[in-house]
Amino acid sequence: MKKSKNTASKSPRQGQKSETRKAELKSFSLGESHTDYPTTYSPEVLEAFDNKNPGKTAWTTFVCTEFTSLCPKTSQPDFAKIFINYIADKKMVESKSLKLYLFSFRNHGDFHEDCVQKICDDLVKLMNPHYIEVIGEFTPRGGIAIFPFASYGSKKFEKLKDERFMNYAPGKYSMELSKLY
Repeated sequence: MKKSKNTASKSPRQGQKSETRKAELKSFSLGESHTDYPTTYSPEVLEAFDNKNPGKTAWTTFVCTEFTSLCPKTSQPDFAKIFINYIADKKMVESKSLKLYLFSFRNHGDFHEDCVQKICDDLVKLMNPHYIEVIGEFTPRGGIAIFPFASYGSKKFEKLKDERFMNYAPGKYSMELSKLY
C-alpha cells in the first residue's frame, strides 16, 4: 500500500525564513568536507551569526578542555581549560569557528594572561556582546597554576562586570569537568 505524500505546502513566510537561514549557513565553514586547521594565531577564522533573540538576556557558555599554547620564553607547551561565558547582543559566535580559533593558539607563544585577554578582546571585536568573561585554568608548570580572568561589559552590564570581577576567585565561574561528561 502506498503512503500518501503530505501535500501541505510551506507558507511564503516559512519559505522566506528557510531561504534566509540557508544563505546564512552557506557563509560558515561549518559542515565543509575539508577543514583547514590554522598553524598560527588566527582571529580571522572567527565567525558570527545573528542572535535570533536579541531582546532576551541569556548566558552562553563554552568550555574548551584542550586549549594549548606555547610559553614565549621556553617554547614549552602550556595546557588549559578555557571557559567563555557571555550574554549576546545582536551577534553570537559560531562554535566551529571558535574551536578553530582556539586551536590556532597551539603554536602561539604568549603568556597565559595575554592569551586569555586576547581571546576576550577578539570575541568582543567579533560580537560586541552585552557581557563576556574568559577564564583560563592552566595546568601547573614549575609548581605554579595560573588562572587568568578577563571580562568586558557594555554600559548596561557594567555593574555585572564589576561585581563578577571583584568577586572572582579560581573555580568560582567555571565548573568541575565531571559535570561536563
